[in-house]
Amino acid sequence: MEKIHATTVLGVLHNGTVSLGADGQATMGNTVAKGNVKKIRVLQGGKILAGFAGSTADAFTLIERFEEKLNAYGGNMKRAAIELAKDWRTDRYLRKLEAMMITASKDEILVISGTGDVLEPENGIASIGSGGNFALSAAQALKKHAPHLTAEEMVRESLTVAADLCIYTNHNFMIEEVK
Repeated sequence: MEKIHATTVLGVLHNGTVSLGADGQATMGNTVAKGNVKKIRVLQGGKILAGFAGSTADAFTLIERFEEKLNAYGGNMKRAAIELAKDWRTDRYLRKLEAMMITASKDEILVISGTGDVLEPENGIASIGSGGNFALSAAQALKKHAPHLTAEEMVRESLTVAADLCIYTNHNFMIEEVK
């Protein structure tokens, strides 16, 4: 059985607001399996956002573990991310999970990978998934040349660029925001 995969997730931190958005497409091989998957989760009473790319079941497992870490560390996103990355790298079960996550609060964005990386982008823009580089490029250009746009507008426009170019990304966006 083929795994469901491919997506675009983008986070932009701009002017004290963070927006995290994703498309809704899940792909199985060369077929669209579903067009309205919700890949963004609102955590900690709306203070933290998490978005995932990769195997859906694996991503749900990681988000559950991330929530546990958030609760264990009093909502400290960076600490929870680091502890999750440590577990992900060392735990035999977690090590086999095929997914990546972006987490975001009003102050920071982090990319968490299964190789034990917790990356904080220096420009306040993070992307993952098959259309991630398209969305990242568009967001960087918008942040530099259209700073009057909101974080949400930058995410929406950048995801649109990615959806126009990446066959594994659709135009059914879910965007959440934390101020």
